[in-house]
Amino acid sequence: MTPADQAFLHPALFYRTAGQFLAGVVPFVREGLAADEPVAVAAPPERVSLLRAELGSDAGRVLLVDMSEAGRNPGRIIPGVLRAFADDHSDRHVRIVGEPIWAGRSSAEYPACAQHEALINLAFQGRWATILCPYDAEALGATELADALRTHPWLIEGAGEWRESDDYAPYAVVADYNRELPPPPGARSLFVAESDLVDLRLLTAETARRHGLAEDRVEDAVMAVTELAANSVEHGSGAALVRLGFADGELVCQVRDEGWLADPMAGRVPVAPEQERGRGLLLVNHLADLVRMHSDPAGSTVEARFAAG
Repeated sequence: MTPADQAFLHPALFYRTAGQFLAGVVPFVREGLAADEPVAVAAPPERVSLLRAELGSDAGRVLLVDMSEAGRNPGRIIPGVLRAFADDHSDRHVRIVGEPIWAGRSSAEYPACAQHEALINLAFQGRWATILCPYDAEALGATELADALRTHPWLIEGAGEWRESDDYAPYAVVADYNRELPPPPGARSLFVAESDLVDLRLLTAETARRHGLAEDRVEDAVMAVTELAANSVEHGSGAALVRLGFADGELVCQVRDEGWLADPMAGRVPVAPEQERGRGLLLVNHLADLVRMHSDPAGSTVEARFAAG
């Protein structure tokens, strides 16, 4: 039974085989197409290929997105994938299949993934949309599956029956993964004021090149670190602590200040074209391969990572 009295629905679908994935996703997609609803699917490439083959000619009526690219950084999925599609069809009910968590996700990425799933509920509150999130119960671990129960108010199992999640607690998930971010090994640390931003750009570029980032990614890293530092200088205590290091094949850039970033949706909400401010974290989420944040009354740290090679 599908609940029909809510504008926004966010169910988790648990599957163990490719057949179960198709059995859960294909009817959801075809029901949307039959009702002339806009439908999008953002999933790992092997799932997208599987679905494209199963849908046949109907695949051309569905926006198919490689989540491993568009959603590599979980922080850009809401603004760049989900809200971008929903906002393009703001006068209609939209159906989206989104699979942001898969077995290949790293331990550094997963906390941001769990927070993303929790924050979907806030980002789409009151909007006319259904976002179905498949979870590979065979490949994922106990933590991922338990968190799915906490981030999704509805669950779909077995023969497609819907049931409410007794463990639904999205704000607890956001809080649980608001964890301190240790400095990367061998990181260089420096305090940056407004007059130091030019030197910071040069240092970031030199560090990125030394660790093998492609030139376009060097530019992205420089832009992101400068934006974070400038934002901290303006809204923090007038200076920022910047750490630059390298870990797990990634340039790791951390910026810390004494401000408290209390809004968990910061950097995850699309900005209107006429809005002049509030684009900093959104830009960083767009540029980086991974963005993580920790904030409490003592201060905030934003970490942006850029893969080498």
